[in-house]
Amino acid sequence: MRKIEFKEIVNAIAELCIKINYELDEDVIDSFTKSLAAEKSPVGREVLELLIKNAKIAKDEQVPMCQDTGTAVVFIELGQDVIIKGGNLTEAVEEGVRKGYLEGYLRKSMCNPFTRANTGDNCPPIIHTQIVPGDRLAVSIAAKGGGSENMSRLAMLTPSEGIEGIKKFVIETVDKAGPNPCPPLVVGIGVGGNFETCAILAKKALMRKLGEPSKDETAARLEKELLSELNKTGIGPSGFGGTTTVIGVHIDVMPCHIASFPVAVNLNCHAARHGKVVL
Repeated sequence: MRKIEFKEIVNAIAELCIKINYELDEDVIDSFTKSLAAEKSPVGREVLELLIKNAKIAKDEQVPMCQDTGTAVVFIELGQDVIIKGGNLTEAVEEGVRKGYLEGYLRKSMCNPFTRANTGDNCPPIIHTQIVPGDRLAVSIAAKGGGSENMSRLAMLTPSEGIEGIKKFVIETVDKAGPNPCPPLVVGIGVGGNFETCAILAKKALMRKLGEPSKDETAARLEKELLSELNKTGIGPSGFGGTTTVIGVHIDVMPCHIASFPVAVNLNCHAARHGKVVL
């Protein structure tokens, strides 16, 4: 068995929380640059130029790229040959998020849903844990903004609605969202599973590098079709019109009950912040 110290996990998560809020991944920056070259709308091009400039300032000056520094969504792959020394894993993740949001001067956004009282430390994070073979601990974190999360939807379609039913639901969701989720968007789609796992699939799909296709051939084909269709909605960068509404469509798939056809759409704003550390 391999031992990983509690403090090592805390520090790694704290550093990652800060990094993803200060430095947008190169795959996202590249997508802005490619979109800028293809965008038809002058206002849309101006918005894309500002997004690139904003990301550069945030990285150079080590400040958050957006005032909404998000809910900390944490996907963990815990090797079955790992022992956490000095505490438990959940406490380590919470302490890491607490430390990162405090030391990085990141806005604390979590609150009691009824009283709206802020928890004061951006806890609790949303944690999804999977036990895997091996002696490694892999932690992926997304700083998920509230504006785009609010525009996300889930539908329990009937099997007879098929691929066309998925396309109709996804396009309706993005179209109705309009400028609210801060486009250009990354669209995470979950297909299959059940009511709760479908939503998690959609969220996990957002963690993939932009441009990396699904391993499922049908899903990969659908990703291309939807990317093209969604960019015809005319919503454009920041909702000012244009041909760049979406910079990525990612679909994750798993088997489902023969009577069900769950589809979830989780939208991410242009600040598609995510990162991974392996201990």
